[in-house]
Amino acid sequence: MAVKLRMTRIGRRHRPFFRINAIESREPRDGKILEKLGHYDPIEKDKDKQIVLNTERVRYWLDKGAIPSDTVSEILLRLGIKHKYAEEKAARRAKARAAAHAKGRLFTKTEEVAAEKAAAAEAKKAEEEEKAKAEQAKKTKTGAEAKEKPEAKAEVIETKTEAKAPEAAEKKVEVEAVAEPKAKAKKKAEAKPEAKEEAAKEAKVEAKGKDKTKAKAKAKPKAKAKKETEAQPEPQATKGQAKEQQQAASGDEDKKQ
Repeated sequence: MAVKLRMTRIGRRHRPFFRINAIESREPRDGKILEKLGHYDPIEKDKDKQIVLNTERVRYWLDKGAIPSDTVSEILLRLGIKHKYAEEKAARRAKARAAAHAKGRLFTKTEEVAAEKAAAAEAKKAEEEEKAKAEQAKKTKTGAEAKEKPEAKAEVIETKTEAKAPEAAEKKVEVEAVAEPKAKAKKKAEAKPEAKEEAAKEAKVEAKGKDKTKAKAKAKPKAKAKKETEAQPEPQATKGQAKEQQQAASGDEDKKQ
């Protein structure tokens, strides 16, 4: 008779609760049990209280050749109870994993998920590298265009200036030809008031000189006449006047006496 250590579900909906039992392999899941060994409550928050197990009776049944199910085997390993079936299963899984890897296949779902994540990370890295390369190429292209643009502009400006140089020279000549008469007329217009002022000043000076000469001409005859009168001798007194003067003088002497 083969004995298995497996779990029986009890409890209501959405509230699972499992009993760990020793049961015959031919019995159904909820069939007749040989011995109750403990229970497993996955909803319990305290991990120490989730698993309650009679380890002595578990070891007894393992020594008798009882085969634990996969879930019960994981629970026993979690509690530190090692058994040959777990070791055999680990050896079988390692051999199967090596064979799958040798063929280039993945063995478990976790490996598939890890491989998918690694592939996604590599794809993302490659995409980022391509973007970086594209941005670098774009920057270099824009830099080259930016360097070429000033050179092209300078060449265009030089050609334009060379093309405009004859026209500019002609225009300059025309402007100078038009400006020269205007400048001369302006100078003449500016010189006219100055010439008028100078002429007025000269007229004033000439008038003053004429007045001085006239005054000098008038003064000369007067001075000559004065000199002539001063130079002429006094006229001699007449005989009658001399007698009168003598008589007047003698009369004055008598009065004094």
